[in-house]
This record gives sequence, structure tokens and C-alpha cells, in this order.
Amino acid sequence: MNANSIPVRTVIVYHSGYGHTTRMAAAVAEGAGAGAVLVAIDPEGNISDDAWQSLADADAIVFGSPTYMGGPSWQFKKFADASSKPWFEGTWQNKIFGGFTNSASINGDKLNTLEYFFLLCGQHAGIWVGLDIKPANLKASKRDDPNRMGSYIAPMAQTPADASPEEMSPGDLETARLYGVRVATIAGQFRSGKSQSI
Repeated sequence: MNANSIPVRTVIVYHSGYGHTTRMAAAVAEGAGAGAVLVAIDPEGNISDDAWQSLADADAIVFGSPTYMGGPSWQFKKFADASSKPWFEGTWQNKIFGGFTNSASINGDKLNTLEYFFLLCGQHAGIWVGLDIKPANLKASKRDDPNRMGSYIAPMAQTPADASPEEMSPGDLETARLYGVRVATIAGQFRSGKSQSI
């Protein structure tokens, strides 16, 4: 079978406290296409052995977490610490990486969470994919425009503290979906280049 005919395996591994990050993860997966796999970190910060294997087999890994107290949730950090085994073995080296986050405030120190993901990618010798959507920063811009948060590293979402996941900004979700497309496309190009060089 031709490597190009196999869907790009994009694993979105995320923790969600109240469901908002789950919606972002689903949007990323939608954009990433048929090969996307969602791996939810449980309330104790764990994932299954099968989920670890999915990460090992992935072409691309996308991290997701709400921003709590200026960084990712403790559950995500526990997962990150547990990734020391694939780090030691070099299992994730040269994979494509990305990330996303949500918080209640416009700022909410979301940048710190994305930088945490970026550094985790670097520790695993991965290749980070940034966002390619120009910010919606004109007077005419609306809350539901893509990349209204003006992020370049990766998608950021803002959801009021008293808003349900169903009330999230469609623009934030569209930003996440388009990011999933971008991550999977780049992972596919990278995979194709590797197979041609063998």
C-alpha cells in the first residue's frame, strides 16, 4: 500500500476539566481527518496503555489543556512527566507536534500553557507547527472570527467562566479545526518526504 494512501495518524491528547477543551480537541480532530485519534487524560492524570501505543504510532501529536493558574492543568502535567519513558527511548523524536488551550479570561496566561507544550515538544525532539491564520484585530472583527485571540504559536480559546461548552465561540472552534488541517497536512508532507528518502 502506498504511504500516501494511509490517513495521517494525528493523536490529540488532552485534559478537559469542564468540557470546553474536549470541544476544542474534537474540532482539531475534525480538521485532522480520518486518521485522527482522541486521547482523553482522565481526572487522575492517566491514559491507557493503548493510548500510549497510539502516541508511539502517531505521525503527529497535539497537546491540549485548559489554562489553570497560569499553566496547564496538573492532570496534563502528570501525563507530561509520564512521557519521560518515550523521551528516554526517543519514541517521539521527529514527530510533528502542536497544541491548544482555553481559559475564561481574554489573557488568562494562555501563552504560558502553549509555551509549556512547545518546550515539551522540544524535549521530545519534535517539530512544532504554528498557526497560519492572521489575527482578527480590526475594528470590524467579531468574537466569532477565526484567531480572534491573535495567537501565532497555536490556537487559544476564551470562554466565559459561566458559559457551557455549547456556548463556545464558533471562531475559536474554527481556529482549532483549521489548525487540525494544518497539522495533518504538514505531518503528511513530512511523512511523504521521509518515505521518499528511504
